[in-house]
Amino acid sequence: MLYVSTEPGSSEKRPFLVAAVCLGLLCVLLLAGIIGLSVYYNRAIKDSEDKRNTLFQSFSLYKINATEERDELQTSYNNLTKEKGHIQTKLFMLEQHCQEGWRYFDSSLYFLSTKRKTWTESRQDCQERGADLVMINSRDEQTIVFNLHLNAWIGLTDSVTEGTWKWVDGTTLTTGYWGQDSLMIIKGKRTVVRYTLDKMTL
Repeated sequence: MLYVSTEPGSSEKRPFLVAAVCLGLLCVLLLAGIIGLSVYYNRAIKDSEDKRNTLFQSFSLYKINATEERDELQTSYNNLTKEKGHIQTKLFMLEQHCQEGWRYFDSSLYFLSTKRKTWTESRQDCQERGADLVMINSRDEQTIVFNLHLNAWIGLTDSVTEGTWKWVDGTTLTTGYWGQDSLMIIKGKRTVVRYTLDKMTL
């Protein structure tokens, strides 16, 4: 008995194999393309985020610097405003004092009293005027006091510790700009100094 084969021959299978191989290669290429695009997309996103972070940091730093500069300018403005107020106050006081018998010499004001008082009374009078007995701390001030042509108390005493001369602000006398005979030391309840014009050393 003879049977007729119904299976296709090898020549008929070849086109299907070629198509399958091509389809497989196409899938591989498509997968590679997808992977490549995914890598590129992720890298692009990362670069974009890095740029955004850099811009954000730059903006934050600029904002901080701008804030600091603004605060510094505000502080400078406030200081200048205060200084202006102090200068205006000093000018007003200077005008008032000059009208009330004060004299201005080398950035300092001196009040010349013609009343005879003790050292303590003289200092109290000075303090009531917002001042104190004169302290001669430089040769220039020595010249100013000398040019006033007055015998006057000065703010020098050793009442706290005998022999240790101190000015009325508590500082210790280190240098004297006068001759020994220019000072009259008055001893009593407290040892004080009176400036005289008998002799003068400049």
